[in-house]
Amino acid sequence: MGARLQRRKPAPPEQTSAENFYYIKQMQGRTPMVVVLDQGEVIRGVIEWYDRTCIKVHRPKEPNLLIMKSCIRYMYKDGESKSGGDGNLLRDNDVEGEE
Repeated sequence: MGARLQRRKPAPPEQTSAENFYYIKQMQGRTPMVVVLDQGEVIRGVIEWYDRTCIKVHRPKEPNLLIMKSCIRYMYKDGESKSGGDGNLLRDNDVEGEE
């Protein structure tokens, strides 16, 4: 048996362009978004600008906000929520009247 070198699988890239593509798509479409922060606060608006560490959310009747990405719990397109109103997603068996 010869000393065979095992080829190691290369590490995945640290940065993919998926996040950038998502932000650009939402900005170009002026998609209304819902941003839920770590503390549970809900921000509604359109992503106007982004960089490596933050996003700028335009809100029609309120001041625009610059939000640090590290403070964002999650975000989704406004109107696509399947939530109970408190930020927690409903499971199929959580429908009222069913047991």
